[in-house]
Amino acid sequence: MILLSGNRKPETAPRSPPFTFHPQPGKLPLRQTISNHESLNENSFSDPRDLRDLARSALEDAKAEDIQVIDLRDRSSFADFMLIASGRSTRQVKAAADRLVQRAKAGGLTPLGVEGDREAEWVLVDLADVIVHVMLPQTRAFYNLEKLWSAPPASRSAQA
Repeated sequence: MILLSGNRKPETAPRSPPFTFHPQPGKLPLRQTISNHESLNENSFSDPRDLRDLARSALEDAKAEDIQVIDLRDRSSFADFMLIASGRSTRQVKAAADRLVQRAKAGGLTPLGVEGDREAEWVLVDLADVIVHVMLPQTRAFYNLEKLWSAPPASRSAQA
């Protein structure tokens, strides 16, 4: 959005980044706050492994390629599983992410967020306990999330 005022140069309005979280003292941690979010239906997916299986199935149905599942339970507090998949085109990447969102909603779970679906080079679907990345092969090769998240926690901290 461009703002014009008098004879001054155009200024761009500041844009806030997506998924900004500002913890406040005395508040619940993010994971507990998300688990109480109204869009989540804990009755449908009480076990994150069920949600992981639903995500994998939706990606397979959309013909996503090279689907990798990374177990994050011993590495992070923000999710239990991360799925990474590729699509041959931006259209296929978007279709795979859309199919996943539809399948989750049919199961009673509204995703917490979907990012990147407009450009569709890299789409992130946040299902709380399961994070799904669907990317073009060149984007996936550039960011190499598998290498980042597959390294044992001790070796990651030793490299830093």
